[in-house]
Order: sequence, then structure tokens, then C-alpha cells
Amino acid sequence: MLSDTVSSYFQNNSMNSVSKSTLVYLQKLAKNNNREWFAENKTQYTEEYEKMIDFASTLLIKLNQHDVIETPTGKKSLYRIYRDVRFSKDKVPYKIHWAGYFKRATEQRRGGYYFHIEPGNKSFIGGGFWSPSKEDLLRIREEIAMDDEELRNIINSEEFITTFGTLDGEQLKTAPKGFPKDHKAIDLLRYKQFIFGKSFSDEEIQADDFADQVDKTFQAMRPFFDYFSDILTTDINGSPI
Repeated sequence: MLSDTVSSYFQNNSMNSVSKSTLVYLQKLAKNNNREWFAENKTQYTEEYEKMIDFASTLLIKLNQHDVIETPTGKKSLYRIYRDVRFSKDKVPYKIHWAGYFKRATEQRRGGYYFHIEPGNKSFIGGGFWSPSKEDLLRIREEIAMDDEELRNIINSEEFITTFGTLDGEQLKTAPKGFPKDHKAIDLLRYKQFIFGKSFSDEEIQADDFADQVDKTFQAMRPFFDYFSDILTTDINGSPI
């Protein structure tokens, strides 16, 4: 948790919304996605980057009021705007969005918080387990196969449905190896990813309370994170690993 002094400072110097100039810059970048234009407009990039650092810092402060986050600063949460084109056929050099990720602290707290800012009503807040390891995925499936009620209660809760709609993620077309095709929880066992998100319009991300809305969305993820954290830090008998 952050000290009261630091928390007070950021609360008084926070950026609670996404600036219109940030969206305008991203729109321009999408139309001029080349190194020459980027270099000529480096000053504007730096200005918008600093605004996103301030916004991410605001989110970090809010998160640390109800969770423990390993990511040390808002700046550290942000992904680079430069694309890795080494193994891609698409050689466009820059992303046309800002994004960031906050990792929960310690092995006892699994999951993380993702934010994505992109003009054209494409912004969203996401969470879940994008690419669980083979071992983690097996452990999750074992737990679901033994008792699927708790997970169903979470994803069928009013808060989850109102905030995220449904559980998403890539699924197998048939039963995973070692699990019967007619298992009563086969719809959940087929998941290879367990992800969910909430979309926001350009108007919403520019509203004065956007950071609060993001934080509210983050808080709605906690029952899911806490459930998976409990699974992944215990064995099939419930004993700590």
C-alpha cells in the first residue's frame, strides 16, 4: 500500500480522464504511421505519453486502495508504442493505441488489470487469464471438473454480467485430454483462456469520472481473481503448494 502522503499527492495531481488531444494524436498517427511523421511530431508524442503516465498513475493509486500491485509506477505499467515487427508481415512501426497492465503482487495473488485506449469507441478494460501455462490450465480444469458451482456463481452473478457480459476466451472444439465429453461442466472445461472485458466509448473515456469507472471495473474482477488464485496456490485437496 502507498503512504498517505504519496496517495494524497497523486489524488491532488491526478488525471482522471483521457484527453481529447490524446485521441486526436492517435487518429493522426493511424493516418501517418511511418517513422518520418513520428519523428517530426515527437514533441506531441512526448506530451501525450506524459498524460498517459499521469492517467496510469491515477489508476495505480486507486488500485492500491483495495489490492496489492507489484507494478511500481504508472509509467512501468505502460506498453511501448513501438511495434515489434521482427517476425510480422505487417511492418507498420507504431501501435495506434495506448495500453497498460498492472500485475498483482506475490504468487498468492494471480491475475492482472489491463487497460486499452483507442479512438473510434475501441477502448476497453480487460482482465482474466490470457495464456495460462499447461500446468495451471490442468489445475484449473481439475478444480472445475470436481466442482463447477463456484465459478458459475461468479460468472452468472449480477455484477459480472452487468459489467462484463460473459466469460470469453479461446475454447477447444471437443473435450480436453483426460476429461469425458459428457462431463456436466464440459462448457467450462473447453476453455483455454479465461478472459473478460468492458468497452468504453470515446465520450466515456473523456468524462471526469473515467478513472473511477475503470477502478470500479477493476474491483468487479476481484471475485474471479480470488477464486483462481485460490485454485492455483493449492493442490486438488486444498492444501497450499
